[in-house]
Amino acid sequence: MSVRTTGPARADLVADTALALLAERGMRGLTHRAVDEAAGLPQGSTSNLARTRQALLELAVRRLADREARVLALHEMPDPAAGTGSLVDALALAAHRALTHNRALTLARYELALEATRRPELRTFFDATGARFRDQLTALVTGMGSTDPARHTLSLIAWADGLMFSCVAGSFGTQVPSLEEVRAGLRELLEGMLGG
Repeated sequence: MSVRTTGPARADLVADTALALLAERGMRGLTHRAVDEAAGLPQGSTSNLARTRQALLELAVRRLADREARVLALHEMPDPAAGTGSLVDALALAAHRALTHNRALTLARYELALEATRRPELRTFFDATGARFRDQLTALVTGMGSTDPARHTLSLIAWADGLMFSCVAGSFGTQVPSLEEVRAGLRELLEGMLGG
């Protein structure tokens, strides 16, 4: 049975299906035909929307950024004046959401990140879409008195990415830490950088 969608709804359906296929089958399993079949769209629908593989990947990256912004709850990040504890709580909740309810989305992100290492045009697009979280985090640590915001932002993102990769695709793939365990790790990191 074919799904009848048009415009933005169809673009979202195609992008969401592409992300699901990336998580389930990896980069080799992502084809225009596979997206059509998995989404229940008439053959050729995905090609009409995203003619090339690069266009399909960019559509997936754009949708990934939108969905991750909701997972990370960028609109809920604390005011720097609220202190380190508030940032620990917000970041821990965001990381835990990525590890649990949004595990497939996190896995799709790693598939796209790895592909971007081999496609410079995708790397530029991937980095630009991820800049909003990095920029917001830099502003937060700056507002909290960081003496080296760029380095501290890199440390925070590297810690979170390492945790998520290890627990989604790495050697801790069967062990998801509790929210309190994520919070404890972040507290140690942030208090070391910014003070308690």
